Amino acid sequence: MGQRRSGMAGQRKSGQRIEPSFEGGRGRGDDDLHVSAGDRIGGGGKSGRSASSSGKASTARSAASKSAGDREPVRKSARRRGGGSRRGGSGGGLFGLVRSLFYWCFVLGIWGGIGIAGLVLYYGARMPNATSWTIPERPPNVKILAVSGDIIANRGATGGEALSLENMSPYIPQAVIAIEDRRFYSHFGVDPLGLARAMITNISTGRMVQGGSTITQQLAKNLFLSPDRTLERKVQEVLLSVWLEQKYTKDQILAMYLNRVFFGSNAYGVEAASRRYFNKSARDVNLGEAALLAGLLKAPSRLSPARDPQAAEARAQVVLGTMREEGFVTDSEIKTAMSQTPTRAKSFWSGSEHYVADMVMDQLPAMVGDIKEDLIVDTTLDLDLEKKAEAAIAASLGEDGAKLNASQAALVSIDGTGAIRALVGGKDYAESQFDRASKARRQPGSAFKPFVYAAAMEIGRTPMSVRNDAPVRIGKWTPENYDQKYRGEVTLTRALADSLNTIAAQLVMEVGPQNVAKLAHRLGIESELQANASIALGTSEVSLVELTSAYAPFMNGGFKATPHVIRRISTADGKVLYENTYDNPPRVLDPAIVSEMNQMMVKVITSGTGKNARLKDWDAAGKTGTTQSFRDALFVGYTSNLTTGIWFGNDDGKSMKKVTGGGLPAKAWNVFMTAAHEGLSPSPLFGTVGVQPVFEDQPVAGQPVPEKGGDELFDIISRTLDGNEAGSRDGQAVTAEQTGAVPLNDGLVPPADVGKQQTGTRRTTLLDILLGG
Repeated sequence: MGQRRSGMAGQRKSGQRIEPSFEGGRGRGDDDLHVSAGDRIGGGGKSGRSASSSGKASTARSAASKSAGDREPVRKSARRRGGGSRRGGSGGGLFGLVRSLFYWCFVLGIWGGIGIAGLVLYYGARMPNATSWTIPERPPNVKILAVSGDIIANRGATGGEALSLENMSPYIPQAVIAIEDRRFYSHFGVDPLGLARAMITNISTGRMVQGGSTITQQLAKNLFLSPDRTLERKVQEVLLSVWLEQKYTKDQILAMYLNRVFFGSNAYGVEAASRRYFNKSARDVNLGEAALLAGLLKAPSRLSPARDPQAAEARAQVVLGTMREEGFVTDSEIKTAMSQTPTRAKSFWSGSEHYVADMVMDQLPAMVGDIKEDLIVDTTLDLDLEKKAEAAIAASLGEDGAKLNASQAALVSIDGTGAIRALVGGKDYAESQFDRASKARRQPGSAFKPFVYAAAMEIGRTPMSVRNDAPVRIGKWTPENYDQKYRGEVTLTRALADSLNTIAAQLVMEVGPQNVAKLAHRLGIESELQANASIALGTSEVSLVELTSAYAPFMNGGFKATPHVIRRISTADGKVLYENTYDNPPRVLDPAIVSEMNQMMVKVITSGTGKNARLKDWDAAGKTGTTQSFRDALFVGYTSNLTTGIWFGNDDGKSMKKVTGGGLPAKAWNVFMTAAHEGLSPSPLFGTVGVQPVFEDQPVAGQPVPEKGGDELFDIISRTLDGNEAGSRDGQAVTAEQTGAVPLNDGLVPPADVGKQQTGTRRTTLLDILLGG
């Protein structure tokens, strides 16, 4: 009974739906279907269960098996849906992508920051301690000024003085900021925005178009670092830029940059560049010129207007556009600037005043030693006279140089103290920087003869002394006159005016070559002179500067005129390092000798070989000089105001086409001296007014009177060929010691075979005395 009730209960329970249980065992597929013993209706799986129960169980298994087969696709689909639901639960879709990107960027940013910090620490540790960082001294500049205070040139490693922002044209800093660093006044030394913009631009164009360095970074690189493009240098550049921004104001940084940056063509700093390209100070630069300068910073050598004017101008137009964008200039200003003629820069500094600047730089070390700070040099140069001298030389070479085969010329003009007022060292400084006025040494030819005649005056000869112009033999040397003609008896005045070589040779033998050389050195010739007979014709080489300065004692009354161009040297703060006014020169000639020489050399211009040099309203004196085969032609002359020497010739020593000192040089001398004396009141030469002629039998003031011999040995006709004076006797006996003549056994044979046999009474001369009758 109990068993029956129990079976009934089991049947009632079996009336409920029993779902199969699916267990996926390891190593089993999804198609395996299992029913556990608990799921069975009998509850225990006993062997004594009834046939009815057994049949029902079989039917249930069959149904379960069918159901499992039908549900397999649904289960797989559900599994796929479940997987998608899990991804969505983790942040799927666009939001999840953004969040993941942000996450990894954050992670990478942290690691990148750690890496950058490590690099900064590493490369920073390799740098000197920040407490020892100092701005390197700017290379010293030498500002060279004319006598008027105008700037002749700036010399030194930079080529220009440093200017503050207030002293330079305001367009310059504006142009540089606009094209190089627009956010200069807002960044901290490094501009992340500018760097990012440059990177994007360069990547998009596929080439280096923009740079991301700020002005501060460029200054740091120029001051402290090498131009090598390495990671270490870039890190150090950033560190130094931040340091500069902390230590200096923006204006100070900008000024340092503008005064040191390279602008091409060996110009460092805006002042040097402005004078190099525009021949003006950076104070006076206009808008267009400022844009051109700023444009050079991208590629100074390639964009230099001296090399490629078109490229420089195109870049300047770009700069003007950026200035307008930044609001520095207006459209009308841009229009005006763009309408200006493009700058045409020469290949080098131009202007003859640069010869003087070179001379100054050559002399500075001897006066102040090593140049360690900015210096200001006041010179004696008169820029107005310099321009006139340059114009005179250029005009002469331009008109006649080519047809006469004269390619070069030089000029120097000094005052009575020896101060150089004008100096031209060649045809064009831009083409050749060699100074032919002070560095070239050439034979002066007959321009040396005044020293021979002055030496003769010192031993008692006078302008009215007479000598015989006739063939002369001195050893194996037989000097001839230029025209190969002889004039017979002439006064020394006429002999000098006509530049007679035979008379000069006779005077050298009377005076002695050594004494001529001594007098020339005393007056200012510094070069070595060969003390032989040919010194009479100027065969020893000298420079034009020393030759001209040696003429100055004739102009100033007998005082030495040491040639000089530097008057004062001082530091930028006004400390005087050197000063010399040359206001106490030694006397080198007796005033009476000066008077005699001036009387003779006036005749050179009024009626002699130097007629082309004659000046209107001004007394002038001088001497022509021509060397063998017309290689050199000179004229040196003076007024009471200036002494000027001019040379024409060729650097290679080739002969000109019969150019003499009385030709091109005398004409150019006239052009320059006429211009130099405009507006000045004429004044006579020293010792030429109210002077009576002096003959050899009259003592000269300040000179020893020759001792009288036992007999009167010779007479010299004092008649002059130009009929200016009446004749008289020519003095007393003069011994060899008194004349300074060299003995015969010294190898110098006195003049002999002078002239042909004269008709009538033969007059005894000094030559007869020297020849023993």
